[in-house]
Amino acid sequence: MLLSIVFALLVSCIQKIPKADSIVKNCMIWTGNANMPIAEAMAIKADTIIAIGSREEIRKFKGKATQIIDTGKKFITPGFIDAHIHLLMGGNALLSVELRDASTKEEFVSRIATQAKKLDSNAWIVEGNWDHTLWGGQLPTREWIDDSTLENPVAVYRIDGHMILANAVALKIAGIDKDTPDVPNGEIVRHADGTPTGILKSEAMYLVLNKIPPLSETQKERAIKKAQAYLLSQGVTSIHDVDSLGGFGIVQKMKTEDALKIRIYTAQPLDKWNTLPTRARVDGKWLKNGLLKGFVDGSLGSHTAAFLDPYTDKVDDSGIFINDPKDIYQWISEADKQNLQVAVHAIGDRANRCLLNNYQQLIKEQGKKDRRLRIEHAQHLAPEDIKRFANMGIIASVQPYHAIDDGRWAEALIGPTRMKTTYAFNSLLHANATLVFGSDWPVAPASPLKGIYAAVTRRTLDNKNPNGWVPNQKITVEQALFAYTRDAAFASYDEDIKGTLEVGKIADFVVLSENITKVDPREIINIQVLATYVGGKKVYEIQPNKN
Repeated sequence: MLLSIVFALLVSCIQKIPKADSIVKNCMIWTGNANMPIAEAMAIKADTIIAIGSREEIRKFKGKATQIIDTGKKFITPGFIDAHIHLLMGGNALLSVELRDASTKEEFVSRIATQAKKLDSNAWIVEGNWDHTLWGGQLPTREWIDDSTLENPVAVYRIDGHMILANAVALKIAGIDKDTPDVPNGEIVRHADGTPTGILKSEAMYLVLNKIPPLSETQKERAIKKAQAYLLSQGVTSIHDVDSLGGFGIVQKMKTEDALKIRIYTAQPLDKWNTLPTRARVDGKWLKNGLLKGFVDGSLGSHTAAFLDPYTDKVDDSGIFINDPKDIYQWISEADKQNLQVAVHAIGDRANRCLLNNYQQLIKEQGKKDRRLRIEHAQHLAPEDIKRFANMGIIASVQPYHAIDDGRWAEALIGPTRMKTTYAFNSLLHANATLVFGSDWPVAPASPLKGIYAAVTRRTLDNKNPNGWVPNQKITVEQALFAYTRDAAFASYDEDIKGTLEVGKIADFVVLSENITKVDPREIINIQVLATYVGGKKVYEIQPNKN
């Protein structure tokens, strides 16, 4: 009788152990979970982790139909979360002319001319993301490209997204000529005789941009699918999409058709807060809205970031506010009453202080609650404002790759003193602020590995700062990993379902070619994403080199 009881108990225990759909083994897993930082294997059922730990602990979850994923002793991290991305713009950029690495005037002109030859008459040439500092700092003019784009309007962005070059065709469509009045909170750059050079800054850009025909649904879907494939190849499994080009309907359609492989938290413009009455989970794991994105100022490279003191290289200029602070506060206040999350772009120290003041006023007037207010970029901070992020619980949503890009030339614009607290990652963490990372793609590459490399080494792209640009602001690899995983999930109210690899969370993870926590930081840039899994399913695998 006793043996029968023992046998029955054993059978009962065995039956209670679920059998995994897949087991990941022969790997080193960086979990992001302080209670179990490192694991050797994990078991997955459907899209969820049901066990994680040692090889022996996970072995009992193997059933007859369990798939074994043997990584070959590779390194695994939680799926990367890009907390600031322009999805549709990024996809559209992949389908358009690429100017980011055009290092000479001739190359810039040639690439646009080549793109024009590919297009039908009247088709727009857009995106681009050029960087005039690569060829010495001279801003391009429409005269560079007019002869090769006689039948195609051009409106290509500088990499910061706050300046465009428009050709003669585009200027004519927009009705811009020497008699066009200046634009508030923007600039039409002109030749000595008053004729437009083609460079339009901040609000002036929209004189042309608003003339570009909206993308068709087919074009949007093509761009988003192109973007999705690129992001998965970089190990990005979730994004906070701050685009406002109207791609949400497309991703809903893709989800219905089982074509959506990346998780999306999407934003709408802050000044349109009343068009989104509640934070809504369209699908709790895949699609969510409820984020509002606004602007205080422009960018450093276009001299439109708002500073407390004038630019070092332009002493009569301290930047601009794109929106009136009173309007910003009204939008924030009304959105907060609807329990919507607010994320506002601020680059210069004056813009950041203005926004911090607005957030402080909001908390004082409407009381404390779990708002998770965000400052997007938080790029140049007055030293005395850094502690305010932690004191008020403000999330600093920053883009580390910008530091090694801007670091090539930023000191000439802001001087050595302000430089000490620009991209102040270490200072923010030291003050106990929440720091989350993103790319701002297509402004910068959507590569978390490049972002981690930038945050850890701060070696500028021109190789002139081998020990790091403002080295006191370097952070550790683990701090950077948290910013791309655990803390980025917190920034979208998703810490209960993703951001770390632990029981009960979705099985989003990335297989890397090297242990990123152990390699020489300078080698992080060479680490490869070997495979990306979303919900336990492989959605990307590196193709073997055929050479």
